[in-house]
Amino acid sequence: MSNINSIVEDSAGKPYNMEDSLVEFAADALLFTSTVENSYEGLYYKKQLIRSSGSSALNYGEAQGTQIVKDFIHKAALVVKELKESWTNLKILNRVNFGAEAKRLELLNEVEQLIATISKMINNKK
Repeated sequence: MSNINSIVEDSAGKPYNMEDSLVEFAADALLFTSTVENSYEGLYYKKQLIRSSGSSALNYGEAQGTQIVKDFIHKAALVVKELKESWTNLKILNRVNFGAEAKRLELLNEVEQLIATISKMINNKK
């Protein structure tokens, strides 16, 4: 099997680039963290969000380089794990009202869509 294609279909059947979507999410999360206060708590969650959102994009890049479907599924499952960590982090930040509200809610929606899409991609490969 050659490299896994990064072009997938959204729920409306329109093609889009998954790698670009993950990179955009990681970049948006990174920019959002600048709006989170620099208290002990704020620093803890913003640093973790930077790690988990960035890791999801990086792991997807690794998944694209796999030669075997089983390896792709394993790496894609790591992407979902990191996205779920980002989702939980954003839910906590939302609960305590840290960071720019509009961007926080946008990121929550974006990460939910990414989790659903990659989970579907994994199920389709099984």
